[in-house]
Amino acid sequence: MKNSIPKSRLLNRQDIKTLSLSSLGGTLEFYDFIIFVFFAQTIAHLFYPATLDPFLSTLNTYGTFAAGYFARPLGGIVMAHLGDKNGRKNMFMLSILLMVIPTFLMGILPTYESIGYFAPIILLLIRIFQGIAIGGELPGAWVFVCEHTHKNRLGFSIGVLTSCVVGGILLGSIVAFCINFIFDSREITQYAWRIPFLLGGLFGIISIFLRRYLHETPIFQEMKRSDSLVKIPIKKVFQTAKINIMISMLSTWILTGCIVVLILLVPNIMKSTLSTQETHIILIQMLAIFSLIIGCILSGGLADKIGISKACIVFSFAFAITSLIFFYTLYHCNDNKNIFMWYVIVAFFAGVMNFTPLTMLCIFPPNIRFSGLSFSYNLAYAIFGGFAPILVVNLNAYNPILVGYYLAFLGVIGIFIGIFIYFFQKSEETR
Repeated sequence: MKNSIPKSRLLNRQDIKTLSLSSLGGTLEFYDFIIFVFFAQTIAHLFYPATLDPFLSTLNTYGTFAAGYFARPLGGIVMAHLGDKNGRKNMFMLSILLMVIPTFLMGILPTYESIGYFAPIILLLIRIFQGIAIGGELPGAWVFVCEHTHKNRLGFSIGVLTSCVVGGILLGSIVAFCINFIFDSREITQYAWRIPFLLGGLFGIISIFLRRYLHETPIFQEMKRSDSLVKIPIKKVFQTAKINIMISMLSTWILTGCIVVLILLVPNIMKSTLSTQETHIILIQMLAIFSLIIGCILSGGLADKIGISKACIVFSFAFAITSLIFFYTLYHCNDNKNIFMWYVIVAFFAGVMNFTPLTMLCIFPPNIRFSGLSFSYNLAYAIFGGFAPILVVNLNAYNPILVGYYLAFLGVIGIFIGIFIYFFQKSEETR
């Protein structure tokens, strides 16, 4: 079944409402998921025995954070199955509920001093439930917005949604920065670290209330009326869409390079390489995230103008080139302003990550779209996102410029994916 919505139409009030509420939920869910890492050291101190070696304590904390990533494929498969069988909206409500409750619990969770080893055990369970929720949230949001949006505005709409999800990371960094600015280290350890989690829980409750006003997608309603729903969607994905899975996983690999490597890990590389204040690194990271937000929106707008395949090739090529220029500048230029400028530029072209959802929405048919997209995305993110820190640390230790080559390689993959989309769409037109 193809999307039968007209090709020529601007977003109306209902479209804007759907996009706004979906984007708000995505922002808050990713804020809830990422805020953990900004207070990892404090959490390590509070939730593990004081007699534990500091290295092991921190390792356990990051292991607990990683548990959320490894729970994503499970959440993605289960929630996508429900979404393809019982409706996109029902899953959409469930995913945010599974994120909000653990986040709020995190804000009131007793520490090791109060309840002993139950503290780290509950902490681990919280992260697992958050991972399950995030595994269904973003794929669900992409599908939900896609099936409510007219084709001529799909790129822009997905770009806005994806940029708002990135905005959740920016919001987390801003809140963490403010907490560290307002409170001293003693106050943060005593109580202030809980504030970001309580805020996330509160805003999440508001988002749940607002999502009640969303409507089921017209495409799912049509599939239900025509009895074209699939009994076991993931089974049909494996039977009919193996190549689509591979392309989707490659595309997700690019997204992990943009977020995990460029936004989350490269600032640490700059911190160890440049002679500058840590606050400068934090601020330039925030600016880079904002640049990425703009890049996601404009890449989507460009896709609406010239087509997904051409726009993907343009952004992929620019991302590969600017990645190489940035890393060359980082190690061969003494002007920090010039280095920061190129970091912001490459972050803008990291808007190529917007073609990850656009590609997957394009190549999976509606009756298995959620399951195909969610399985591919979450499995690839768990693999490539989970091992990215280890890979980057080793590449940087061997030869720092190799991290730039790695990002450029992902840009080349993006070019080939753009070519694949071109021929895929041509074959669809001839059917």
